[in-house]
Amino acid sequence: MSLFDYTIKELEAKLHNQEITVVDLVKESYQQIKEVDGDVHAFLTLDEEKALEKAKALDKQEDKSGILFGVPAGIKDNIVTKDLRTTCASQLLDNFNDPLYDATVVEKLNAENPVAVGKLNMDEFAMGSSNENSGYEPTRNPWNTDHVPGGSSGGSAAAVAAGEVLFSLGSDTGGSIRQPAAFCGVVGMKPTYGRVSRFGLVAFASSLDQIGPLTRTVEDNARVLEVIAGHDKMDSTSADVEVPAYTEALTGDVKDLKIAVPKEYLAEGVSGEVKNAVMEALKVYENLGATWEEVSLPHSKYALSTYYLLSSSEASANLARFDGVRYGVRSENAKNMLDMFVKSRSEGFGDEVKRRIMLGTFALSSGYYDAYYKKAQKVRTLIKNDFDNILEDYDVIVGPTTPTPAFKVGENTSDPLTMYVNDILTIPVNLAGVPGISIPCGFSEEGLPIGLQVIGNYFDESTVYRAAHAFEQATEHHTKRPQLGGAK
Repeated sequence: MSLFDYTIKELEAKLHNQEITVVDLVKESYQQIKEVDGDVHAFLTLDEEKALEKAKALDKQEDKSGILFGVPAGIKDNIVTKDLRTTCASQLLDNFNDPLYDATVVEKLNAENPVAVGKLNMDEFAMGSSNENSGYEPTRNPWNTDHVPGGSSGGSAAAVAAGEVLFSLGSDTGGSIRQPAAFCGVVGMKPTYGRVSRFGLVAFASSLDQIGPLTRTVEDNARVLEVIAGHDKMDSTSADVEVPAYTEALTGDVKDLKIAVPKEYLAEGVSGEVKNAVMEALKVYENLGATWEEVSLPHSKYALSTYYLLSSSEASANLARFDGVRYGVRSENAKNMLDMFVKSRSEGFGDEVKRRIMLGTFALSSGYYDAYYKKAQKVRTLIKNDFDNILEDYDVIVGPTTPTPAFKVGENTSDPLTMYVNDILTIPVNLAGVPGISIPCGFSEEGLPIGLQVIGNYFDESTVYRAAHAFEQATEHHTKRPQLGGAK
């Protein structure tokens, strides 16, 4: 069997009917990893022995009622997993082999009994848009291994696209779930800030980070979010808001849905292929009975600079704890304590992480705080107000996820500013804190996927899923597979 052939719901039925076993699923997952991951490099750590032990135990259980029961899954390597190596794709945490606890999202998953097969590659400490900033090796795009999978959750997106797992967890600080989902032709959801606990997520920018699922279909995505969402007393930013049954919103009916299309999201810099795919998607919505109008998010032009000031400032504070003292790799070349701090961080952090720490430290320093950090916070409020105003009159906002399809490996590595611009359409969503999803909406002339972004109101993931699912069911983009992982 191939994991490509089934959704989570279909596998659940086969397990209940005893047509397959959990061991069958887990073995198929590892077999696919062995066949394709030498080219894709989605995984940093595998846990085959323990995964098969769990699979055998689940097969013996009479109760197989978990929403994700027996489903092979991958976890981004900045989400803490008890007794399973967690490195954040950084050489600084290369020896962090036995974490003492599970992140809240992992605990919630474990309650529904999926099988985690391993930890997924990423840009170091989630800082990047291509997965080329991994401290180990870059992940490749399963649709064309000469191209990047996006980042920072590139491993999470590539593993799903390549049929190695049915779902994965990623984290999204400025587009790090949605952008790789678009590049790899899968479904990626960034929930409302506070909807999913961040406890056990290694922090990059605490006011922006959010964990979310990556899957091949919208329904699978909704099933996973139902499991991981909810209030958590261990996370002070976790919202005590009821979690609805997202799958019940997947009716296929979007008649009278009011869609806003920001003119800034189809402006200069967005490729013709991407614009055409989005316009075709809007025609699909029209045929389904929805209406759309052009609107403006006037402060979105400031989002990129605002984001990099705020996120780098928060990163400089969050990463101060990695000093070679309590955990992580300690430099062997240090002669004294101060030397140890400097050398451990210099040798352990990669170039992009150092760049952002220095930018953030500068923005927070005396004499520059008001001019940069404080002003950026004010602009963030203006960006949030733009979304509030639009979402008072419209149900969802629709536009491209990325300005272009996936670019080639090495194409932008020498130009950080060009790399940063890849997140220009996703960053405003994080600054505002609203939910957003990326779904496949077409392919470039080179055969690379193009993503459609659907953005909703605070804690209204149900409407986002309803809109995304209706489009998915009316098209066939999600049914196509990369040649690397399976025949198209």
